[in-house]
Amino acid sequence: MLIRLFIVFNVFIFNSFQLFSQTEDFYFPPKTGTAWATLAPGDLGICPDRIDSLYTFLEDRNTKSFLLLKDGKIVLEKYFGTFSQDSFWYWASAGKSLTAFLVGQAQEEGLIDIHKPTSDYLGAGWTSAPPDKEILITPGTN
Repeated sequence: MLIRLFIVFNVFIFNSFQLFSQTEDFYFPPKTGTAWATLAPGDLGICPDRIDSLYTFLEDRNTKSFLLLKDGKIVLEKYFGTFSQDSFWYWASAGKSLTAFLVGQAQEEGLIDIHKPTSDYLGAGWTSAPPDKEILITPGTN
């Protein structure tokens, strides 16, 4: 369930926040339980006979898991090797990309100003840096 939530979160982020307000039929999975709405691949024009070759391609490239969503509903879900929907995966630098995207989206929507100190949003002492250095860090800092 945790992996599903992580993947869905990333799909949400990369499809931008504006998409949600424009899509009336967007499905959000329940907060409890493991039941998710699904869509049949054939209903979306995906050739069912080609799905196995996609999975082989992904497995040959050491993919751990693959999830395809349409409007929040699961179309394809596959785990490889010993990986399962409850497995944890350290995604390291991907967090930087996600953070950069979110900061850009927040700037675009007027929620933050990337030129103001990050402490304006997170409060003083959010780093181990001395206050005179911490105040120099902005959301737009590389």
